[in-house]
Amino acid sequence: MSSANKNRSARPPHAHRVREIAALDIPGGGQVVVQGNHVFVGHMKPPHGTTIIDVTDRACPRIVVRIMLDDDSSHTHKVRVIGDLMITNVEQNDRHAKRRANAIPGAEAALRKELGRDPDEAEIAVRIEAEAADMARLRTMTGQIYNDGGFRLWDISDRTNPRLLTHQRTGGVGVHRFDADERHAYISTEMDGYKGNILVVYDITKPAQPVEIGRWWLPGQHLAGGERPTWTGLRHRLHHAMKCGDELWAAVWHAGFQVIDARDLAQMKTIGSYDYHPAVPEPTHTAMPFEQQIGGRRIAAVIDEEHDHLHGRLHGFLWLFDVTDLGNMKPLSIFSLDESASPYSRSPGRFGAHQFHERLDGTLIYAAWFSGGLRIIDAADPELPVEVGYFVPEPMGDEPAPQSNDVAVGDDGTIYLLDRNRGLSILTFE
Repeated sequence: MSSANKNRSARPPHAHRVREIAALDIPGGGQVVVQGNHVFVGHMKPPHGTTIIDVTDRACPRIVVRIMLDDDSSHTHKVRVIGDLMITNVEQNDRHAKRRANAIPGAEAALRKELGRDPDEAEIAVRIEAEAADMARLRTMTGQIYNDGGFRLWDISDRTNPRLLTHQRTGGVGVHRFDADERHAYISTEMDGYKGNILVVYDITKPAQPVEIGRWWLPGQHLAGGERPTWTGLRHRLHHAMKCGDELWAAVWHAGFQVIDARDLAQMKTIGSYDYHPAVPEPTHTAMPFEQQIGGRRIAAVIDEEHDHLHGRLHGFLWLFDVTDLGNMKPLSIFSLDESASPYSRSPGRFGAHQFHERLDGTLIYAAWFSGGLRIIDAADPELPVEVGYFVPEPMGDEPAPQSNDVAVGDDGTIYLLDRNRGLSILTFE
């Protein structure tokens, strides 16, 4: 095992049919991808940008390069790799707090008019949906301008020496999660004139010169085009869209998921949708179909991201849908964990679902479940998904609980489980 394991307790692992090969003590990350003998991690917080790890010896992972950020204005917590091209996002760091900070002047003015006096900090905090204790920090952020949002493309033909090709700027707070293939990048980003993230597709065949070729958005997002949202805040927006054949499967947060006809990327249109909100409280994080039919039906997996949990509400969970008819998609089953599934379920941090490995080439779903760790679910019977393996990592250092954020599975079946706070676990499913 890696020497990083010395930072963990000696208690027996909470696992079934999954064994840890190694653990690497690295800063927490938002996404992990694997290509051959290299693993790529996008980190949650600056100054850490992207780490490339040689896993030729799975039991002894070796960091070959760390890309560090110049300042703390951005984070680059997502990464994709296509051959010798690497793409990383650029998104405003601490963007939610900075949005609240920039709302302070307007909230003050509105409250002063309503109350006939100067509002106090607690009243302003309620208006901007912040904690009163955070107001001093937020005031230091008021008026900050951010212009770096977008994505970067890198030549990684030499894995030890990534070479920046371009920084493509987009708009607003920049790019969140995204997908890519040999020809196109399917980018979730804010853009001027729109409310919340939309889909912008770029031609990357000349990676030093990306060219925008198409946009897709939810009706109501295009403010500059005269549209007006029927929702409040940023509840309806693109999280990210996965390219699946001639379709793009778009998770649209509190609006469920939509399927987009992607045969003409300049004229994308919605061909199917399903929204289970507001009855289900958590936002839709990822939606995509299995590559092969299961039992003669086309099946899709959909996972919600747990946020702040309120007593009496459902934890974030995984859905299975019959999507044979995109005009009449039907939920078949739900896979959920109760809090007995992890010794850390009531520790600080989140417990419920977050994300699954974005390749569904069999019937197994590898899901990162925050303090629930890794869950392996077999969807061979889509109406009765069964957990066939799990692994709850010990938190590293002084972290109170694991926060498993993303998972990738290599061609040899090796599993890479990334914690959003600290650490990477390398696992095998036995």
